[in-house]
Amino acid sequence: MDEILVAPYDPHWPELFRSLALPLRVALGPVALRIDHIGSTSVPGLAAKPVIDLQVSVATLEPTTPFRLPLERLGWRFRADNDDLTKRYFREPSGSRRTHLHVRRAGSFSEQSALLLRDFLRATPSRAAAYATLKHSLASLHAHDRSAYTEAKSPFIWETLHLADRWAQSTGWTPGPPDA
Repeated sequence: MDEILVAPYDPHWPELFRSLALPLRVALGPVALRIDHIGSTSVPGLAAKPVIDLQVSVATLEPTTPFRLPLERLGWRFRADNDDLTKRYFREPSGSRRTHLHVRRAGSFSEQSALLLRDFLRATPSRAAAYATLKHSLASLHAHDRSAYTEAKSPFIWETLHLADRWAQSTGWTPGPPDA
């Protein structure tokens, strides 16, 4: 298995997101209610595995045909073996840079929590810095075990979501306009 690499923030990540999102917007049209840059690469200054995460919000996850067929025509590979039932998961076209595409139901907890976590980390540099420190430590500890690395981040993520919820309540947070 590949070694887990946590890289310094790359200011080109938002540009990479946009280059990936534009063809999605064209192919999916109104089926994509939102297309957003999520995950650590979406937080300026945050160290991250250099993998762009895109979130496509749709009205419903079933049937998959309205989003699956256009994505597959673009070369995205549907991962039917994904065990997270709150999303449909696609991987990058063969030969492309590692990318994760998460299709989630608009308004669902999983869609909203990804946006809230991103926006809270953007607004709270001290929490983003603590997350970066944790990720570096866990990448060293679990260099070749992605499952252990991901699982070890869970308590921090849940605590951060709790803090983000309080922040959202105090600021009146709502998701802004989609990124694409």
